[in-house]
Amino acid sequence: MNICLLNDSFPPVIDGVVNVMMNYARYLQSDFQAGVIVGTPGYPGADYSQYPYPVVPYPSFDTAAVTNGYRTGNPFESQSVSRLARFAPDLIHSHCPASATVIARILREETGAPIVFTYHTKYDIDIRRAVKIKPIADEGIRAMVSNIEACDEIWTVSRGAGESLKALGYQGDYLVMNNGVDFEKGRADQEKVSQAVSGWDLPENVPVFLYVGRLMNYKGLPLLLDALKLLKDGGQDFRMVFVGKGPDGDFLKEKAEELGLSEKGEGPGKCFFTGPVYDREVLRAWNTRADLFLFPSPFDPNGLVVREAAACGLASVLIRDSCAAEGITDGRNGFLVEENAESLAAFLREACQDLSRLHEAGQHAMEEIYLSWQSCVAAAYDRYGYVLEEKKRGAYEGKRKQATDLLVSATAHGMEQQEKLRQLTEERKAKLRQFGVEQSEKLSRIGKEFFQDWKETATGMMENIQEAEESAEEFWNSLFPDLRGKDNPGKKEDHE
Repeated sequence: MNICLLNDSFPPVIDGVVNVMMNYARYLQSDFQAGVIVGTPGYPGADYSQYPYPVVPYPSFDTAAVTNGYRTGNPFESQSVSRLARFAPDLIHSHCPASATVIARILREETGAPIVFTYHTKYDIDIRRAVKIKPIADEGIRAMVSNIEACDEIWTVSRGAGESLKALGYQGDYLVMNNGVDFEKGRADQEKVSQAVSGWDLPENVPVFLYVGRLMNYKGLPLLLDALKLLKDGGQDFRMVFVGKGPDGDFLKEKAEELGLSEKGEGPGKCFFTGPVYDREVLRAWNTRADLFLFPSPFDPNGLVVREAAACGLASVLIRDSCAAEGITDGRNGFLVEENAESLAAFLREACQDLSRLHEAGQHAMEEIYLSWQSCVAAAYDRYGYVLEEKKRGAYEGKRKQATDLLVSATAHGMEQQEKLRQLTEERKAKLRQFGVEQSEKLSRIGKEFFQDWKETATGMMENIQEAEESAEEFWNSLFPDLRGKDNPGKKEDHE
């Protein structure tokens, strides 16, 4: 089976969806010997030759200022789309509802392959963050939903994510397909932990809380800082470590200072911002060192970092009824609080009195909510087979039509014609190259024949000259027999 994976980000950008894409590609190849190709907006200076599958970077333009460091791809660039089409995918899997899904729709027109789309995050919040004018943002969200509805099967990473999508106006069905964790189960050894946390003030027997992810206010981080302020004011000692970066990083650092939680605040620092950590084993070490993972995000539709923490035996504190809290049994494999600083602070105050309870919940989390990428991709591959069978029996023919269908169809037709023209041009070039080779061989053959003829002629001439010299010598010797053996016997003037 040939799979085309599409997303609007790929390394050098690192985020949760990129992690999903790379694990899909890895296990589709290794476990199912599937053919894989990746399409993504190109980033200047990026090296795409290092991957064990082709990566097609299509032209993009810099929108980092309004999209938190991401570039925006041009889905109507024919050469890149044609290269993806020549891969002849059996199925197209898009992981972003923007340019990636536009390309997916064009590819479907050209190849007939069905489209699976995964809804990973609440993109409407990012749209409203980037576009401040409400009518324009609303139109952008409608376009996003229309793009999603144009796909053949919709997956979401949680039930809450699916309901969030429906709240935006999506009218179709969806299937929950979980994402996995690329950590194997197990805690880091003590030596690696010591190396990872060296240089940070983390006293023994002082509770350590951890957050890993993008530094965004809508992930509940201001609420978290307010709760930590209440905890500090109540006399509880602790350390809070933020691992990651994001557009709200400076605001959160300033807030921590204002609340007296950072090194620049009153007394010893209780909050540390390490910046991003890309080494997975260093992240494992931080998850091993911490006593509790704090993830007060009502935004995230899945909370992959919660399962990463669970892989290392670290339990999480989550907002009750949030998407990230799905599958959590309060008090057993995680902890649930209300979405306010007072509720979180009250729980943390109690939790600090019995760290062994937190560690026991972490062990349950490892056993009960951990999901490996290998098992998740296996489930996805099985579902791919179902989608292809549904495609064969015509199940997707009656899908709701979208206003952009005509544009996509016309674009695909235009690209198809361009590809045919390119193929004709390549054929002509190939014919010209072949003609050149044939002419070169012909000239070479003629040259060889000419040389052989010239060699035979020259040899014949030399033989004739030698015969003439011998005849002349015999003639002079017959005229002057007495002079035979003397110098220059053949020259008449020497004997007159």
